[in-house]
Amino acid sequence: MATGYVFHEQLMWHDTGPSADMMPPGRFVEPGRHLESPGSKRRLNNLIQVSGLARHLVPILAEPVTVEDLLRVHTQRHVDDIRVLSERGSGFAGPQAPIGLNSFDIALLSVGTTYAAMRAVLTGRVDNAYALARPPGHHAEPDQAMGNCLFSNIGVAVRRLQHEGLLGRAAIVDWDVHHGNGTETVFYSDPSVLTISLHQDNLYPTGRGALADNGKGEGEGYNINIPLPAGSGTGAYEATFDRIVAPALRAYKPDLVIVASGFDASGFDPLGRMMLNSECFRRLAARMVALAAETSKGRLMMTHEGGYSEGYVPFCGHAVIETLANHRTEVIDPLSDHIDEWAGQDLQPHQAAVIDAAEGLLADLRQRLASAA
Repeated sequence: MATGYVFHEQLMWHDTGPSADMMPPGRFVEPGRHLESPGSKRRLNNLIQVSGLARHLVPILAEPVTVEDLLRVHTQRHVDDIRVLSERGSGFAGPQAPIGLNSFDIALLSVGTTYAAMRAVLTGRVDNAYALARPPGHHAEPDQAMGNCLFSNIGVAVRRLQHEGLLGRAAIVDWDVHHGNGTETVFYSDPSVLTISLHQDNLYPTGRGALADNGKGEGEGYNINIPLPAGSGTGAYEATFDRIVAPALRAYKPDLVIVASGFDASGFDPLGRMMLNSECFRRLAARMVALAAETSKGRLMMTHEGGYSEGYVPFCGHAVIETLANHRTEVIDPLSDHIDEWAGQDLQPHQAAVIDAAEGLLADLRQRLASAA
């Protein structure tokens, strides 16, 4: 199995500026480092290199996408605002979306990494691929940056590939701890893209990602949200994959499966309150590999989103990429001896209630697919 890997050092040069976690410095806020810093991503890439996993990956080169590509998803005003702020050298492009000098060009390259990985899978160069994109993209709305995301990496890449005739139907599974509001908005009325978001209920953005938000117009039924309660662990996520994600993909039969791969659902993330560990991410990745083999001829790509534990994200990401490549290295999660001590990993009744409610969405999806056929 050939696994593609896309990384570019310049993505690490996106400057989110001084802050205290996510708060801008001020009279009573001492300057520090923004949580969306290069640290976790660079450490993941470094671990891939020192572990020897890189020798089992196919390097894929990426180039920036064009403004024309962006405009298939984003408004001209949004694109212009990002460019102006980038030339100015600092500022906020939207709520919690800091920007630095040259961030516009870096964001074009970040979208390009996602596009390059998707294209390599669709053209058969590799079986699956991982794009270590930065800045992330799943919060970016068509007309607004937000939540550290400037442009919709997945949205722009999918629209370009559809424009080029390389992609018909896509399914997006977002396991970032935050709701993928931007991705949802881009495809909310489009039955050619199935969007599924697993996230901590009402974490960010507040008021988004409800069960009842399942698309509109021709896209009604093609958007599935599973807002899991805070504290959900391995049992809740695996049950969601087995009872919601798997049957949805089997019914939809996409040409390409895409994972918005955030690692902020780990138990060590400063922004999330979920309980996942690297072995859980490994098992979720294995489920995605098997589902892609069953539904999309194995065509699977993942693009990096959130995850803010500099020490732990590399082990979660490494486990996922090992799974894609079907190759285990000598890397051992340094916290693996304590994983069995984490309480609350079994599926709990209040978590199961959300999954039960989400299963009703599957019946709607199946009915619509049957009608379309």
